[in-house]
Amino acid sequence: AGGVGGEPRAALRAVRRDARKHPSPNAGPVEASFAGALGVRLGGTLAYGGRVEHRPVLNGEGRSVEVGDIERAVRLSRRVTGAALAVCVAGRFGYGFARRAIRRGASRRGRG
Repeated sequence: AGGVGGEPRAALRAVRRDARKHPSPNAGPVEASFAGALGVRLGGTLAYGGRVEHRPVLNGEGRSVEVGDIERAVRLSRRVTGAALAVCVAGRFGYGFARRAIRRGASRRGRG
């Protein structure tokens, strides 16, 4: 598997197919991508605090969640967080570098 872990192609397939089914437009892509990446099925009939909810199934071809998937999900979450941080840091340094280069170019044009 490439990327930051799991199965990237399966994650992308699940997002394209299932993200819009989720009641939250923010959580849908994340939950669908994790379901696909981990090869598990999420959603269906769920119980939260004694209240039963019927949600659409994400990554329907995936297998049922097992206890060991919790550790895999945490590991994937940490990798995704680390990759996001790296992209943000690189973007910030890239922005600063580009800004300084533009300023240097403008000051050189102003001299001539």
